[in-house]
Amino acid sequence: MNLTAEYKKQVRDTLLNRRPNFGGTDSQFAKIYGISGSIYSRLKQGEIERIISDSQWLQMGRELDVNTKKSNWKVVRTSVYQQIENSIAFCQQLSSSMILVDDCGIGKTFSAKHIVKGLKNAFYVDCSQAKTKQQFIRLLAKTVGIDNKGRYNDVKANLKYYLNQLDHPIFILDEAGDLDYAAFLELKELWNSTDGICGWMMMGADGLRAKIERGINSKKVGFAEIFSRFSDEYIKLTPQGVADKKAFRHELLTQVAKANHQGGEPVEKLVKICLDKETTLRHLDTLIKIAS
Repeated sequence: MNLTAEYKKQVRDTLLNRRPNFGGTDSQFAKIYGISGSIYSRLKQGEIERIISDSQWLQMGRELDVNTKKSNWKVVRTSVYQQIENSIAFCQQLSSSMILVDDCGIGKTFSAKHIVKGLKNAFYVDCSQAKTKQQFIRLLAKTVGIDNKGRYNDVKANLKYYLNQLDHPIFILDEAGDLDYAAFLELKELWNSTDGICGWMMMGADGLRAKIERGINSKKVGFAEIFSRFSDEYIKLTPQGVADKKAFRHELLTQVAKANHQGGEPVEKLVKICLDKETTLRHLDTLIKIAS
């Protein structure tokens, strides 16, 4: 393994650019990315050589989503992006909670990740990577920069305490339907301990709605309480009517295609293929790559 100085500089610059949006100390910020406060201080001073291992550089690069291969994909402020941005702002400013359940492939994850990067004390968590309660709580602790090793109950207690010290924190819990039952129940405890302090937003597709509704209908402990704490409703961005839904998808696909398609094929042709096949933005991405 031989990482270039350019790669290390890109990782360091991305790390430093992310710092102003974190409300804790430099040392806590450094822990999010698996380094010490002293190493972070040296990075701030411009050092990059022989201060951490290549594997640590790679870990930081992965967690900071650093891509050395330049992507020309442009962020488009679609109606999905704007509504998610408004929902996140609402939850953060009022320390409120909501559940966004919508179709796959409309840009929910892409939008949320991009929005969170520009907000202070906003944390994106992919729950599909931490399905058990141990994994889930320890990932949340790491995400906010506190020690996630130690005894589970201590990590959870420290997490609850620390969240109450931050200024209007918010968690975006993507793929929340992937959490197992025990992990899902921890949400109620976290919500209770941060009521009026922390904002929460669960995101997912039909599986998340089905999980909650099954739990409520079977009177499984915790589900009705969690649903109540998350505003007793599901937010959906895609219209229900057939004609409205088709118009929504046409506008979404067209906006993204016009911003990102550089090839010779007409944008409308690519959009029509997606509409005819009832596919998503992911398929549009593939078509754009083929046509470029």
